[in-house]
Amino acid sequence: MDFNMKKLASDAGIFFTRAVQFTEEKFGQAEKTELDAHFENLLTRADSTRNWTEKILRQTEVLLQPNPSARVEEFLYEKLDRKVPSRVTNGELLAQYMAEAASELGPTTPYGKTLIKVAEAEKLLGGAERDFIHTASINFLTPLRNFLEGDWKTISKERRLLQNRRLDLDACKARLKKAKAAEAKATTVPDFQETRPRNYILSASASATLDDTSCPPSWSEWEEKYPGGWRLPCFFLLPLNPSVTQARGCLSLPKNRKLWNDEVDKAEQELRVAQTEFDRQAEVTRLLLEGISSTHVNHLRCLHEFIESQTTYYAQCYRHMLDLQKQLGRFPGTFVGTTEPASPPLSSTSPTTSAATMPVVPSVAGLVPPGEAALCLEEVAPPASGTRKARVLYDYEAADSSELALLADELITVYSLPGMDPDWLIGERGNKKGKVPVTYLELLS
Repeated sequence: MDFNMKKLASDAGIFFTRAVQFTEEKFGQAEKTELDAHFENLLTRADSTRNWTEKILRQTEVLLQPNPSARVEEFLYEKLDRKVPSRVTNGELLAQYMAEAASELGPTTPYGKTLIKVAEAEKLLGGAERDFIHTASINFLTPLRNFLEGDWKTISKERRLLQNRRLDLDACKARLKKAKAAEAKATTVPDFQETRPRNYILSASASATLDDTSCPPSWSEWEEKYPGGWRLPCFFLLPLNPSVTQARGCLSLPKNRKLWNDEVDKAEQELRVAQTEFDRQAEVTRLLLEGISSTHVNHLRCLHEFIESQTTYYAQCYRHMLDLQKQLGRFPGTFVGTTEPASPPLSSTSPTTSAATMPVVPSVAGLVPPGEAALCLEEVAPPASGTRKARVLYDYEAADSSELALLADELITVYSLPGMDPDWLIGERGNKKGKVPVTYLELLS
């Protein structure tokens, strides 16, 4: 290992200088180079983007995987760069339990048959959930993670460099200001000044070296003896003693003004270099911050894909549950004879409409049970009053001759019969008649 002591000392000095400069700025004891308003707005927008991206990412992970232990496990597998093992969804696990219960309780009983049908539907729901989680992770979570772990880390690194360049620039400004103040002060100092207090005299050994003809040394002799412009006293001084004659004044020379001129020139050169590095780093950081706009566009596209996958998932769930509802409706005695009708989904225009508000026609003589209602539908006449209009929300294909096929947005006449499944109504369109599901209709007042 190549250990460079000089470089280590230099880096430590730079770090200490920056720390001092930063502390003085915090306490208002040093000037701070302010960024322009546009740059500050870019920094604020970047910080807001990072903050909200983290929150959206974390909450989406909770939505897709509510179990915190499972999320921690997936995080560890991701950090170890290993494939996450396949995990059974809650719907698939429920389907497994229902299938095992039906097998043990009797698959030929009404309860066992219903458990089997529901287990099949729950398995389909679990598969749809798995596909949704996989699609959302790829199209939405992955781009958000890539931004936080890639682009944002690069932006943060360049911002730290910009902060260091700014501290160096401010330190150079302060150094130049002090050098100019010292130079101005040096120009006002006389060539020679008395440094010995009036109540001090020279020692005997020192007095012997001075006589009335003594004169101050020349500047070249002084600078050669005391390099760097140190203003050292000429002799050792003793307190005033009456037995000793008072010595002549001890003279010293000021610092070399040329040294301060060189110091000012050096500070100006360092300031120019620091200003150039700061401007270059500010431009690099500005370009990265302006790229946040492209990040927003990318996240918008990913958000649309997430909504599409979520819409597909819920549409599949709705279709599976409708199929299950129709299958359960054909089991004898499953829903027939229910005294409390179930409420259908709320419509977009009439949220308070429900199947319980439909008028019931008088009992028809000879009406067969609902399981055989298809044989007598042609003989049932609509009531003179109590029918209602309904708008079809979705296309519906009739499963058999007892049902009426529907087309979205068409208007039909509907009414209910005594003893019917509350989830179904009798629909008429022209000379056609048949059962229609309430969930596909929007009842009009």
